[in-house]
Amino acid sequence: MKKKINKKITTLVMCIAVFYSAAAQITYPIVDTGVTEFYSANNVISEPNIGDAFYGQDATYTGSQPSYTDNGDGTITDNVTGLMWEKDMGKKITYEASFSKAEQSNLGGYSDWRVPTIKELYSLIQFTGQVKGAKSNKLFIDTNYFNQSLGNTNIGEREIDAQTWSSTKYVGVTMRGDETVFGVNFIDGRIKGYPTVKKRTHSKNTMYFRMVRGNTNYGKNNFIDNGDGTVSDYATGLMWQKADDGKGRDWEASLAYSENLELAGYTDWRLPNAKELQSIVDYSKSPQTTNSPAIDPVFITSEIKDPEGNLGQYPFFWTSTTHLDGVNPTSGAVYIAFGEGQGKMRNQLMDVHGAGCQRSDPKSGNENQYPKYFGPQGDVRYVYNYVRSVRTIKI
Repeated sequence: MKKKINKKITTLVMCIAVFYSAAAQITYPIVDTGVTEFYSANNVISEPNIGDAFYGQDATYTGSQPSYTDNGDGTITDNVTGLMWEKDMGKKITYEASFSKAEQSNLGGYSDWRVPTIKELYSLIQFTGQVKGAKSNKLFIDTNYFNQSLGNTNIGEREIDAQTWSSTKYVGVTMRGDETVFGVNFIDGRIKGYPTVKKRTHSKNTMYFRMVRGNTNYGKNNFIDNGDGTVSDYATGLMWQKADDGKGRDWEASLAYSENLELAGYTDWRLPNAKELQSIVDYSKSPQTTNSPAIDPVFITSEIKDPEGNLGQYPFFWTSTTHLDGVNPTSGAVYIAFGEGQGKMRNQLMDVHGAGCQRSDPKSGNENQYPKYFGPQGDVRYVYNYVRSVRTIKI
């Protein structure tokens, strides 16, 4: 009898050891945004203390800082993710041509180059960049290592017209039925969906592509429902609030909500930064195609009405990351759209950027005056966005 008990205990210990060993193997490490400054709703401020307004924003928490190695052969190694990148993207090409380029490339002596997914590509973004409308002040990528072009103003492009496409096609359509590919704009600091065909000329659209190789598990989640209102992602080492609480808040209140959250016995919750929150987007889902938000069904997400009162949409979710843009660059913060990235064009509400896009909203404003529409695509601005808190799994 004693031997049987000891055997069961040994088996249990082994199972626990295997569990923690798997949990310790981070295959999808999130690179920090690089942000070190602190902001209020409208200004740069000194570092807040615990309990102060605006405590818990991006710079409060230091993650895995960006770290690169220039290999001297046209390639750059990301020392955090294990991905190797093409240093210089070359000229703009079509979506189809990018796959041929990757297949034929022998850059650095390697033949396993690929077009990056949107999650791989987003690992390179740094929110130390700044943009003012269509003009770049500082790029959202480390230019000490990566060559990044601006739009060619000599041929009528704006400086921000230098988007980098990923391999990730939107499962829905944008605008008026456009086939769409997600890309990161390292000039203005956003993820949007871009049409593969120019409507006016019916010619194929062209964008920049930065080839990648290595760590083929990057961007793949490993979710476990803990049965206590939390979900662990052992690929990233992050634990998430399973369900949002169904309330919209401004940015300051969202920071405070996460800092004060007590859930499943944990009190070290925080508002996720932009790259942490983007890590849980599921780009295989959208309201158009799966009647769901762009997130794994292990999570519970509130359904909302769109600005015209129609059901079937899902909230924007705040991040702790300030997005330096515009005349008052400290007044906006990053959000991720888990529902459609809607806008109003020619007085018609439509999905203009795709579910899973990343944009920014003003941090504060009169709730009764929103939603509003802004910019050339009439982007919907809610300001009172939702929250899904996160914490780091500690072993």
